[in-house]
Amino acid sequence: MKNIGFLSFGHWTPSSQSATRTAQDVLLQSIDLAVAAEELGADGAYFRVHHFARQLSSPFPLLAAVAARTRKIEIGTGVIDMRYENPLYMVEDASAADLISNGRLQLGLSRGSPEQVIDGWRYFGFEPKAGESDADMGRRHTEEFLDVLRGEGFAKPNPQPMFPNPPGLLRPEPLSEGLRDRIWWGSGSNATAEWAAKMGMNLQSSTLKDDETGEPFHIQQAKQIRAYREAWKAAGHQRAPRVSVSRSIFALVNDMDRAYFGRSGNDQDSVGFLDEKTRAIFGRSYAAEPEVLIKQLAQDEAIAEADTLLLTVPNQLGVAYNAHVIEAILKYVAPELGWR
Repeated sequence: MKNIGFLSFGHWTPSSQSATRTAQDVLLQSIDLAVAAEELGADGAYFRVHHFARQLSSPFPLLAAVAARTRKIEIGTGVIDMRYENPLYMVEDASAADLISNGRLQLGLSRGSPEQVIDGWRYFGFEPKAGESDADMGRRHTEEFLDVLRGEGFAKPNPQPMFPNPPGLLRPEPLSEGLRDRIWWGSGSNATAEWAAKMGMNLQSSTLKDDETGEPFHIQQAKQIRAYREAWKAAGHQRAPRVSVSRSIFALVNDMDRAYFGRSGNDQDSVGFLDEKTRAIFGRSYAAEPEVLIKQLAQDEAIAEADTLLLTVPNQLGVAYNAHVIEAILKYVAPELGWR
């Protein structure tokens, strides 16, 4: 059995060929798609966060709105760039969304990726400390966020407060108990996966990672997941961790599917550079008739290692079509692979 959800990057563009032409379009359609996915029996609705781009960027209002419209489906991010985040304010926002959802929030974080502007986090008021890189700053913000989520008071109360205080030191409120166990780290390398395990975070592994061995993407990703689990065991955590992978998977079951994805040409891994130093491998997409997909996906070692599969959806094609994409996997592919 696997948890199967969708991951939307939330693109919007003022084009006549797009079903999401404005920021309002993509926000409202994201809510509608989460509702539709829950009705279809999907397990998760996840959203990517990008700043300075025509994509989803402020996750907590969206997550709270999805939480208010749904009852069972997990809601989450994949991922929030922690270089941009105030850890204490984020504890309040995340806790509020989690409480509205009744404990369904699965919050994916990361140190960030190449972006639209140079050092965009500076515009948000953040600077690395002396000797720190921006990636170090993102991990430091994460550690501060995790520390506050433990729920211990640390702020000295005013002796003459406006309202009565509980005894002892104070903490940000609200704080959602249990959310700490539902924090995930988006890892692009074996080393950061092991760090996430040490920190007690679940693992999100996307459709790209550092090309560390030259092997096919799914094999490198499976090794990353195994290294993460070994590091988790060594850290002595008491609970079982969760691991997700993301894939672009399209079952070609009608003429529209074949027109959109029948000749995608992305059926091989590709290699590129995220920056001048980082060689990355990008995983292939899957697009085929269900019987072919089943055979192809059965060979994907990383999917076999993960307990959660996030289907990346082409959100600009509209809610109805994206619901169809999800339904086709749940109906024609998942049962044959033992995912359902």
